[in-house]
Parts: sequence; structure tokens; C-alpha cells
Amino acid sequence: MLTYNSQLKKLALPEYGRNIQQMVDYCCSIQDRQERNKCAHSIINTMSNLFPNTSDEVDYQHKLWDHLAIMSDFELDVDFPYQVIKPENLASKPQQVNYTLEPIKMRHYGKIVDRMIQRACDYPDGEEKDALVMLIANHMKKLIYQINNEDVEDSKIFKDLEFFSKGRIKLDPAQHMLHEFKIAPAQQQQSSKKKKKK
Repeated sequence: MLTYNSQLKKLALPEYGRNIQQMVDYCCSIQDRQERNKCAHSIINTMSNLFPNTSDEVDYQHKLWDHLAIMSDFELDVDFPYQVIKPENLASKPQQVNYTLEPIKMRHYGKIVDRMIQRACDYPDGEEKDALVMLIANHMKKLIYQINNEDVEDSKIFKDLEFFSKGRIKLDPAQHMLHEFKIAPAQQQQSSKKKKKK
């Protein structure tokens, strides 16, 4: 009668496969400590050969020894070259990251646009400020266009810009013109079949 993997013991780390798990189980059963240490080092070498692309990672060997301890259910008694992970730390959760949630006036523009406008307000009057304001306005128009794919009136952007800047930045639609944005046409894939010559 066939034995299916679903009937066998659940693997602690499935990425190493059942053969490595069986090697670890055998290593745990070795009575002689010196032989057990040799076996553990052989298993680590085999594990490192399974994923050669990740061998350059920092603390890669340390991670392998941690995995060996996990696969043995922390019962393997060998001379670990590193301080391996403890069972109580295995299920520990990372500390919660506290985010500062700031209200966003208009979500389609995001918080960065708001900050850029405030920075532009603090610029001294001149060509540099005018160029920055136009860059921001064009970026705002592009953001709106990405949402609805319809023509956006420049006056709408100028109105939003004035709102964000609390009236400190005012652009006249008669004197300023923003870029026109269009959706790029999708490229048609050329047929790989060549036409047969008659």
C-alpha cells in the first residue's frame, strides 16, 4: 500500500523537503556526540547547496543553523557554532510600527503633492518658483487624468492649487497652459507566423 505525504508527519520547513527532514531525524537519533556533530555539519552543507543563490546573504550560515534547530523541534543536541533561535522566539511578533496618520485633503493628489505645494509657497518669488509651481500643477493634472481618463480643465487644477496653498498661489488660465495627457495606444503584437510564399 502506498504512503502519501499527506499521511506523514508535517514538515516544519517544507522548502527543504522530506529528505532533509529525514536526515535531521536520523541525526537526532545518533548516540555518539562527535558523530552527531559531523552529521549536523553534513546536513548544513546539503541545505546550503539547495539554495546557492542565497548563500551570499548576511548571516546565511546562522540562518541555516536556526533552520536545523527548528526542523529538529529544538531537540538536536550538537555544538552549534551560533546562538540559535529559541522556541519561545519562534512565534514572537515584530513590534508594531506606529504610523502618523495625517488627514489628506484630496486623496487623488496624496500627501506629497500637498507638501510640495507648501514648499513652493515658501520659495522666494522668481523664475524658479514659477517653474516649480508649473511642475506641480502638471503633476496634479496627470494624477487626475490617471483616475478618470477624461480631459481635465486647467482651471480645475488652478482652483485646487489655490485651495491647497490657501490662496498664496494663483494661476490665471488665460496666461498659463498645462500639458495635455493622453493614454498611449497599446502596442499590437506582431504575428510570429510568417506568411507562406506562393
